[in-house]
Amino acid sequence: MVPSRPSELSPTTSALSRRQLLKVGAAALGGSLLAAGGAQAQRKSSPTLLVAQGSGLDRVSYATNWYAQAEHGGFYQAVATGIYREHGLDVTVQMGGPGINITQILAGGAADFAMGGSAGVINAVKEGIPLVCVAAMFQKDPQIIMAHPGTERFEDLKGRPIFVSRGAFAGYWPYLKSRFGFTDEQTRPYNFNPGPFLADPTSAQQGYLTSEPFAIQREGGFEPVVFLLADLGYSPYSTTIETRHQLVETNPDLVERFVDASIKGWYSFLEDPRPAYTLIKRDNPEMTDAQLAYSFEKLQEYGIIKSGDALEKGIGAMTDERWQDFFDSMTVAGVFEPTINYQAAYTLDFVNKGTAYYTA
Repeated sequence: MVPSRPSELSPTTSALSRRQLLKVGAAALGGSLLAAGGAQAQRKSSPTLLVAQGSGLDRVSYATNWYAQAEHGGFYQAVATGIYREHGLDVTVQMGGPGINITQILAGGAADFAMGGSAGVINAVKEGIPLVCVAAMFQKDPQIIMAHPGTERFEDLKGRPIFVSRGAFAGYWPYLKSRFGFTDEQTRPYNFNPGPFLADPTSAQQGYLTSEPFAIQREGGFEPVVFLLADLGYSPYSTTIETRHQLVETNPDLVERFVDASIKGWYSFLEDPRPAYTLIKRDNPEMTDAQLAYSFEKLQEYGIIKSGDALEKGIGAMTDERWQDFFDSMTVAGVFEPTINYQAAYTLDFVNKGTAYYTA
């Protein structure tokens, strides 16, 4: 079974001093936090961007939060099809894995850009760490709760055992308590083993839209009932592009080129994902064609990438209203303090150019 993604882990950052974060980030350059995959060489990155020798291209790195998969497809596609090079960039996608910490990676200069989500970057702002989200590839976070056949409404899960990870208590679980009246007493520890869920037909379990339901179909022999939390009002952006404020301020042209090229990579991926699949399977040899196909199907079926504001403003779209909605709902749920300057966690300067711009 494919392990659940970092979006299900705690989005909070440890209260490290900036000096400590820099030390941890520097250590990541040696590979302690980044698992660069397969034949893809890990490159040293620093706040001063490098020009690839003899190419005239700006060399930059993008760190993902998990093993290479279809959910990272647009970034791999932009490498595979030369879209990044057309924008003057020599991009290395640095594959993540268990224990990845995007805040430490970016703050320490171990990557120029990284994959994150709304909660993580807001918590970075809370800790005084100067990170900023510049684009959101997923309009909907793929976090789900799945149940056994026969469950008709999400509200029916109230009072029933739900297997959740420890990270859920700092993420979506407080939202479900606030919105649907769920209680901590009904939670059961989820250790990324589906056995307890399969054994109890009254239970539910957390998961990732593109992964756990596929595994349950294979291991349990049935199709689980899937509740996408994004369709129930849980509104974080996901699979984002985050970077340091310093880079936005000193080299906005490079940030814009990386964002534009990444968005175009996602449009290309949705048209024909095969170039990206080649690189994904090179970085992650355990990835199967069946899993890639299932993930690709679900990304489109549920409008994970192309829905809401992205339909008009383009993939990667973000709005002030959406950021405020997420912050307000999580403040009500007790996750955020109302005094956090959440608006410092993002900028709209590099997105919302319209679908025609990205697909011309």
